[in-house]
Amino acid sequence: MRFLGKKLASSPAVTRVAPFLIFLALTVCQGEFGASSAYWFYFAKIFAGAWLVWEMRPLVSEMRWAFSWEAVVVSFVVFAVWVGLDPFYPHLMKSSAAWNPHEQFGENSALAWLMIGTRILGSTFIVPPLEEVFYRSFLYRYIANQNFLSTPLNKFLPLPFFATALVFGLAHNEWLAGILCGAAFQWLVIRKNRLGDAMTAHAITNFLLGAWVVWRGAWHFW
Repeated sequence: MRFLGKKLASSPAVTRVAPFLIFLALTVCQGEFGASSAYWFYFAKIFAGAWLVWEMRPLVSEMRWAFSWEAVVVSFVVFAVWVGLDPFYPHLMKSSAAWNPHEQFGENSALAWLMIGTRILGSTFIVPPLEEVFYRSFLYRYIANQNFLSTPLNKFLPLPFFATALVFGLAHNEWLAGILCGAAFQWLVIRKNRLGDAMTAHAITNFLLGAWVVWRGAWHFW
């Protein structure tokens, strides 16, 4: 742990990219070691993600939560787009099984609710800082200039803007909603000249989506 912490501090790029790649690697492992591994790897990666965020916090000055009315509006719009567009375009992959803990661990079992709670908390508090730092702080600015720290957060650059939104979208099964979502979060960063509003919008969107999944049984979003 201490060795990895030192590696994260080795350069501004490593600090912003390595945690995302570690989180992504654990995501890829979900479901690869039996059906239950989809849940246990998610459980493990949230704890790993929490540690990574803790290690990043003193090293990434822009990774600070911020609240604004724009962030709230964007979060509700993105949620509405994500759910509303869902039936009207083909998704990247047809998942063989929905991520439904009630089916895996028993209807309304304590373990099922533990996994659901972990997923909602993880997507609300861990995923946003990791993804926003990688996409909006690093990738957007790196496309503009390899010396990415020299690019201001509030500078609109067409190629990085659309390229980052595209990459963000294609990382999600709901690619069209993801592209629009990535553009909206990038717009927030440019408008506010900070990462925190996009983190907040991302967190609220994910929380709303998690509540929708549980309320409506729309497990395919997970």
